[in-house]
Amino acid sequence: MAQSSTPTLPRVIVDPRYCVPDPVYLAMVRDNINFKYGNYDIRDVNGNMLFQVKKPGFGYFSGRKMFLLDGSGSPVLTMKEKTMTMHGRWKVYRGGSTEECDLLYSVKSSTMQVLLTTELKVFLGHNHEEQICDFIVRLMKDERSCAVYAGESDDDDNMITYMKHKKRSSGLDNFLVTVNPNVDYAFIASLVVLFDVFNRMDPPTLMS
Repeated sequence: MAQSSTPTLPRVIVDPRYCVPDPVYLAMVRDNINFKYGNYDIRDVNGNMLFQVKKPGFGYFSGRKMFLLDGSGSPVLTMKEKTMTMHGRWKVYRGGSTEECDLLYSVKSSTMQVLLTTELKVFLGHNHEEQICDFIVRLMKDERSCAVYAGESDDDDNMITYMKHKKRSSGLDNFLVTVNPNVDYAFIASLVVLFDVFNRMDPPTLMS
């Protein structure tokens, strides 16, 4: 019997409870439209709150860290910007930790052009060499919409998520996200947030 050429794609990244056998549709709304960093409400199709994204307080370093919280307000992920890098990079940790032993994945821009990020590369925590990325987040033809692919290929068979960006009548950003069955939707929610943040970032500050 001929074997399928479709690769086995990793599905659970954060937690098995965020992988379900049906497609998941996320409605993500961002406030503070004129700022690089904002808060996000993330709901399901019935309006139930699944996650929120919050910054920790005020100050210079508060904008360089965000928490993905579940419906009860408990931290699911901590997203922390790594400074002094050529391409811009965020590291994502389990729960409220920023310890390397809790690193789940990192996300970086594939180029130094940050006026509009066209592609993000995602490396899982065990991928220390980073020769080949585990996922790609790629800008689509319509401005600021994107798709997530497993592996480095943008073949349709590898697409696991599609995000459509819209403006609400209130002026807030609205992201409509379709997540394939059995794909970790907490992981996907964090990628969409970081894709949006990358497209609002200033050029990175490099060490001399």
